[in-house]
Amino acid sequence: MNLMNRIILTSLVMITLLLSQCGNADKKSASGIQASDTGTVKIVFNEYEHAFGKVAEGEKVGYVFKFENQGTANLVIASATTSCGCTVPEYDSKPIPPGGSGTLEVVFNTSGRNGMQTKTITVKSNAQPPVVILKITAEVVKDKQ
Repeated sequence: MNLMNRIILTSLVMITLLLSQCGNADKKSASGIQASDTGTVKIVFNEYEHAFGKVAEGEKVGYVFKFENQGTANLVIASATTSCGCTVPEYDSKPIPPGGSGTLEVVFNTSGRNGMQTKTITVKSNAQPPVVILKITAEVVKDKQ
């Protein structure tokens, strides 16, 4: 995707988000999740960043981010996307009740990578804020032979 297409796409997303904030609470948000007028949803992660340290190139390393719904309505995760195809997130899409908890597992494939690596995971939900950014880092080193 070229730079102009990215700028246009980003502008459209921003406009959609702004427009979705107008109107009443029973309209769907920009993420397509039904907004709740009976409570609030608050997603809180135990950690927002994880450092793997040094890992050998070719390894697959994983980490489980834990979170809690500290709101008064069900939490629904709409999506979790990564900044690179080498990083794969997995999460349960079932609604999480108030006081409930869940996990988001991230697996980073270091094949073809070298040096310091920083990857982000964008989590979209019906919570406030609707977008949370998680981060993983690793120093990928060539296997000494």
